[in-house]
Amino acid sequence: MASASELSPGFRHVRLLLARERDNPAGNRDEGYDLLVPLAADGRIDAAEWKTQQARCRVRRFGAGENDRIGRLRRKPGGQWYFDYEDGERDDEIGFRLGEERFVTGEYVSLGRQGRMHTYQVARVEKP
Repeated sequence: MASASELSPGFRHVRLLLARERDNPAGNRDEGYDLLVPLAADGRIDAAEWKTQQARCRVRRFGAGENDRIGRLRRKPGGQWYFDYEDGERDDEIGFRLGEERFVTGEYVSLGRQGRMHTYQVARVEKP
């Protein structure tokens, strides 16, 4: 992974944690994502910066009892953002309106995983 000195100033480390949902009424602080992504001043993904820094945009999915998954933030031709872990689409995790979401502490983000949408809360946003 790139060192912090090699990243453009807009890059942020974002921690997402599983929010309350039917199967987890209290949420789950042991399940979530760590993102290394460029954010605009309003907290949204900076698509122009992403385009020039794609190889540095990382995602790590973690969960209790699971091996961490390391992947990249990608964008489909129509503009939909997703997390890509391996070649092919079988393991892709789609972000619901991820380009419109604000990655600001306390906000919520929805991600498709294992055929279901799950809601995650932005727990932290900081410079890498």
